[in-house]
Amino acid sequence: MTLTNKTIIITGSSRGVGADTAALLAGEGANIVVSYRSKAPRANKVVAGIEDAGGKAVAVGADVTKSEDAQALVDAAIENFGGLDYLILNASGGMESGMPEDYAMTLNRDSQLRLARLAAEKMNLGGRIIFVTSHQAHFIREVPTMAEYTPVAESKRAGEDALLAEVPALAEKNISLVVVSADMIEGTVTAALLNRLHPGAIEARREEAGKLYTVAEFAAEVAKMVTADVETGHVELVGGAGGFIK
Repeated sequence: MTLTNKTIIITGSSRGVGADTAALLAGEGANIVVSYRSKAPRANKVVAGIEDAGGKAVAVGADVTKSEDAQALVDAAIENFGGLDYLILNASGGMESGMPEDYAMTLNRDSQLRLARLAAEKMNLGGRIIFVTSHQAHFIREVPTMAEYTPVAESKRAGEDALLAEVPALAEKNISLVVVSADMIEGTVTAALLNRLHPGAIEARREEAGKLYTVAEFAAEVAKMVTADVETGHVELVGGAGGFIK
């Protein structure tokens, strides 16, 4: 399926997996809404890279925990590119300091669901919503994770469940939902932080899983799922799930 003139919102796409995914999909002809929370220069650099390669993109500052910002993302897609076809829910968090106790659940469940619903209202027929998560979150009810990451994992699993519960309503609009999950990703801020708190954590996961994906490798897998021939509600376990599925 061609992505020429298709429009994609990617949250958290000013760096890391989101930025790499944006570049890949722009290279396939898609118009990209690069969403960032606070680092405008970083987001503008992603847009410039896409434009220099002949693609189309726009940077939009948005804190997805704010309803008006979530709506602004959807509006930006339509105002800049004439429509919306895909939404990649890549942004997540919950380990930040100084945030309210319920911040992880607000960000990883409530805000994801709200943005998905807002996007679905304007999305073209045949659109797709992709929720990016981790094996540590997807399997949190079966396999414990590090204490510092547990609130994030639990909230991301709650977000996944909330989105999967939307599948029937999305189907009525001919919109599909796909979940993309991977183990710890080499080079991400979260992995680096957890490895700092628990020296050797990345090496231990790499040994158990057999391989940990890099940012670029995982971004390629996320990008593939935009047009992958899978049923709505599909959960893609990137690289398998060694150590999680017994």
